[in-house]
Amino acid sequence: MNDSFRDSLFRNLPNATEEERLEQLCQSKSFRIERIVSAGQVSPHGFWFDQSDDEWVLVVQGEAEISLLDPDETIHLSAGDWLLIDAHRKHRVEATSREPATIWLAVHGT
Repeated sequence: MNDSFRDSLFRNLPNATEEERLEQLCQSKSFRIERIVSAGQVSPHGFWFDQSDDEWVLVVQGEAEISLLDPDETIHLSAGDWLLIDAHRKHRVEATSREPATIWLAVHGT
């Protein structure tokens, strides 16, 4: 990893009107950080994420709704809200705001 690196989450935001956009911001041996921009996108019908790593997500802008299994719950996230999703806990995105677009910061442990 570089000794120092600096940028802004709001710089060069991709247009997500057609599809959700994911960009890896940095990575090390133990984690990876992504910026995700969503504008109304949701998980495909019947699809559940089942990731091998823990994932910490922060909604920086906009709003989102995430469903989780075992135990079943639906969580609404607004700007500033974060959620830790344990490895292999199935989850899906039920809603994201279009205006403003939802900007996520996701940190995955590896």
